[in-house]
Amino acid sequence: MQGTVDGFSYGLVTPVAAFLMACLGGALGLRCTTRSLRNGDSFKAGWLALGATSIGTGIWTMHFIAMMGFSVQHVPIGYDRPITFASLAVAIVMVGIGIFIVGYRGATALALVTGGTITGLGVATMHYLGMAGMRFQGRVEYDTLTVALSVLIAVVAATTALWAAVSVHGFLASLGASLVMGLAVSGMHYTAMAAVRVQVHGAPPSGTGDTAASLLLPMLVGPAVFLLLAAVVVMFDPLLVMGEPDWQKPSRRPAPPRPRFPAPARRAGHHHPQDW
Repeated sequence: MQGTVDGFSYGLVTPVAAFLMACLGGALGLRCTTRSLRNGDSFKAGWLALGATSIGTGIWTMHFIAMMGFSVQHVPIGYDRPITFASLAVAIVMVGIGIFIVGYRGATALALVTGGTITGLGVATMHYLGMAGMRFQGRVEYDTLTVALSVLIAVVAATTALWAAVSVHGFLASLGASLVMGLAVSGMHYTAMAAVRVQVHGAPPSGTGDTAASLLLPMLVGPAVFLLLAAVVVMFDPLLVMGEPDWQKPSRRPAPPRPRFPAPARRAGHHHPQDW
């Protein structure tokens, strides 16, 4: 029997909260990536790792905030905890691989396409692995074309985000890039959810695993950590938010030529020090 699926059980609350979380993780991650590219010091790997963790955790938290609004009529849904948190690890690792490629290979077309593809596949893998962690009396089926479209959106969004990290400078431009990234990631999620078909088997059980409500605490810890990291980053390294100030940028105007003075004439019988 096909179950009745509702992806907006709480109205616009969960989509808006999920979008804001995706924007927050993306903003911090993109600025950390930009910081690593501008400064080739010993902290480069640290900035890239922080960026990957921020984006991966932000996307994962966005996914499960959105899933709090997902329900199947008269069917309790549980979540397998190991699979749920394994999807977080997959997101961080695969996003990290993509970011490190761009961070160390530079903003070349090949690096952006390769890094963006790996990062986008990481986002999609996180989503569908998280969906595999659902536990209820039935099974989930997917429309193949819609799934392919969701993966394509994830890859394009990730590639665009990495391009923005290496190309966009300044607070307003970075804010716009973060909003676009949040919109693209949220769009990928709800496109993927549009592919879902649920087949219910028999009478609904009393529920297995952890419910979405029991996972609320980890979801709230994530945003708190993000806000703390953002505050620390802004406090100690404002370059991440405001960009490089104009007075610190090297001037691109050519230096004026130095005036050439004629060499003094040498007197007869007088030895110049350079002749020694």
